[in-house]
Amino acid sequence: GPTIELRQRKKPKSSENKESAKEEKINNTAIPERVPKHILFQRFAKIFIGCLAAVTSGMMYALYLSAYHERKFWFSNRQELEREITFQGDSAIYYSYYKDMLKAPSFERGVYELTHNNKTVSLKTINAVQQMSLYPELIASVLYQATGSNEIIEPVYFYIGIVFGLQGIYVTALFVTSWLMSGTWLAGMLTVAWFIINRVDTTRIEYSIPLRENWALPYFACQVAALTGYLKSNLNSYGERFCYLLMSASTYTFMMMWEYSHYLLFLQAISLFLLDSFSLEQSEKVHEVYKIYIFSLFLGYLLQFENSALLVSPLLSFVIALMLAKCLQLNVKKGTFVAKIMKVINFYLVCTLTVTLNIIMKMFVPHKENGHMLKFLEVKFGLNMTKNFTMNWLLCQESLQAPSQEFFLRLTQSSLLPFYILVLITCFLSMIQVIFRRINGKSLKETITLEDGQIGERPEIIYHVIHTILLGSLAMIIEGVKYLWTPYVCMLAAFGVCSPELWMTLFKWLRLRTVHPVLLALILSMAVPTIIGLSLWKEFFPRLMTELMELQEFYDPDTVELMTWIKRQAPVAAVFAGSPQLMGVIKLCTGWMVTSLPLYNDDDLLKRNENIYQIYSKRSAEDIYKILTSYKANYLIVEDAICNEVGTVRGCRVKDLLDIANGHVVCEEGDKITYSKHGRFCHEVKINYSPYVNYFTRVYWNRSYFVYKINTVISFQS
Repeated sequence: GPTIELRQRKKPKSSENKESAKEEKINNTAIPERVPKHILFQRFAKIFIGCLAAVTSGMMYALYLSAYHERKFWFSNRQELEREITFQGDSAIYYSYYKDMLKAPSFERGVYELTHNNKTVSLKTINAVQQMSLYPELIASVLYQATGSNEIIEPVYFYIGIVFGLQGIYVTALFVTSWLMSGTWLAGMLTVAWFIINRVDTTRIEYSIPLRENWALPYFACQVAALTGYLKSNLNSYGERFCYLLMSASTYTFMMMWEYSHYLLFLQAISLFLLDSFSLEQSEKVHEVYKIYIFSLFLGYLLQFENSALLVSPLLSFVIALMLAKCLQLNVKKGTFVAKIMKVINFYLVCTLTVTLNIIMKMFVPHKENGHMLKFLEVKFGLNMTKNFTMNWLLCQESLQAPSQEFFLRLTQSSLLPFYILVLITCFLSMIQVIFRRINGKSLKETITLEDGQIGERPEIIYHVIHTILLGSLAMIIEGVKYLWTPYVCMLAAFGVCSPELWMTLFKWLRLRTVHPVLLALILSMAVPTIIGLSLWKEFFPRLMTELMELQEFYDPDTVELMTWIKRQAPVAAVFAGSPQLMGVIKLCTGWMVTSLPLYNDDDLLKRNENIYQIYSKRSAEDIYKILTSYKANYLIVEDAICNEVGTVRGCRVKDLLDIANGHVVCEEGDKITYSKHGRFCHEVKINYSPYVNYFTRVYWNRSYFVYKINTVISFQS
């Protein structure tokens, strides 16, 4: 008896230990008491009112966008051609393919014509669905015909109605996320208010409806809301399962809608990795999210015509590196010095594996990854200098420059930025406190009470803090990222001012003793957002109503006349050359073939754009003629706005960038200034003298556009 007992004490079985630990945990767990009916009713009423407010906010925002769009463009009183002209640049291309799908005899035939498209760009067959992420247009066309909407509503209204509806879902998701974080739907109302007031910086829906981000970001907002709920410590199994399923569906849909989605998910994965590294949440939940990434990437790869960009994406390399690092981790007791060293080694291992795997993937997987993006980043951060037209043109785009002072001024005037900074600093410092406690071996509390004043112990809050810091860092460099970051700012600021925990954390640091801190925190969490809401209502609500009352008018008769002439006079087989933005409108309004498109994710199209832009350079008539005929162009359109452009930013006009790229004028210090022996083509061709009249014959013109037929038989008689 005793000998056996002694052996059992020396060599206990791990499985028995685990079972006994589980039994002990079950025995120690208190059996929850039955909740009184009046408390259940209060909870139900709170959830019902919150859900009603969230849905109502989304619907009201969608209706607001529809009304504002109608007043801005006077849309219902326009002819179809005038409506289509409101879609500019790449938006025109996306909507044109929606029209093509509706004209197709069947859905299968329409998809085939888009995946083997040789009627858009001359001498080029493209898979438009893969290259331009046309899944929204495919879905919209199916819904339009399947629901019988063709007998009720015009195609353009159905299309923009879906996008406005998605924006309503976007706002609702932000509402829910802020509500989940703060525990009160008042935070959701404040989030929506700030989002709408700062809509110039939160969305581009007013300027360009069919943009991919307008289709994709609502799904990302749903994914973030589901992830927020999933990371909560006090979530029951049913809620956890629902959040997981919603997160899986929205992640995959987001990836299908936008070609750059995996870069945004990469930032999210980094945030989750840091959350896991700080041991602020169970690793199992975080690794379940990683599995969703892998599933979405491979399913997207298969359904996006084996899109190799997903295989060589940093997201896939990063997630695989995390999985491998987890397999290599040793079971070391937490809090020990060895465990701390292992954390550092694990961090280094993940970074090294990610870079290595990405390099290996690019070596063995044939891909057309956006090489110009890497070159652009090199030039953007001063790592390289270039005279390349495309790179310098991209650098001159407002969305790719650093944000202006007006951006921060607008956020400050709406009181958003000051409260965001307060909330971010408080949450960040609280997070640092928690991390140092973990480093010192102190364990986190299983249940966090309001009296603790430790908002940094909540994993969902820390995830959002890390994510908003990453997005904010990019937004300080590239202004276009503000459309991803500013909605986060609205959500985080609203959560903070409505959260008693945040105020309690501040009071604990200040060691407030004159007033009971818990009571004061509860009062401020209601009073501060109420005061903010009333001040925003007083200052900005009249402005919003004024915008809806004003009847604006989009008037562009020159473009309407040009499109009308093309449809009436140009041969069906004609190919037009001109600026990429104008070519998108021509493709939409007339259906004629063009030489270039306003798309910047394809190296061949970028090269075409640069070559066609030479019509605004100091090149000879013969050079321009050779360029245009190499793309089988029949007509050339010169835009007076580009030819006589007066740019606000020095050196960013198209003709200036072309002169630098062609070496016709060099203004850098130490370099000799040279000039071309030829005049600027767009000016010279208008004068109608030899040799320009030998190559080009003017067939139409108005105040904005000059159309020239490219001669097939050249006569050199003066």
